[in-house]
Amino acid sequence: MTARIYQRPKSAMQSGKAKTAQWVLEFEPSEARRADPLMGWTGSGDTQSQVILTFPGKEEAKAYAERYGIIARVHQTPPKTLKLQAYSDNFR
Repeated sequence: MTARIYQRPKSAMQSGKAKTAQWVLEFEPSEARRADPLMGWTGSGDTQSQVILTFPGKEEAKAYAERYGIIARVHQTPPKTLKLQAYSDNFR
């Protein structure tokens, strides 16, 4: 059972920073998704892919994975770069 630990990114529809400080432990899918022949919906028998755990910090997520014997890979968040621009720069 393998998992990914990452910091939740800000969505495109979000202007604030709500829930971006949380770290997420998400299990990687163990089997491929397949289409249901009757309805055409995609699904799989893997129930672990539905489990998403949130933690206040990276260390708590790593400790949880170690405690329960989960092999976890930590994906670091890329550094945020700000493009500082004055309003008058629009008219240059």
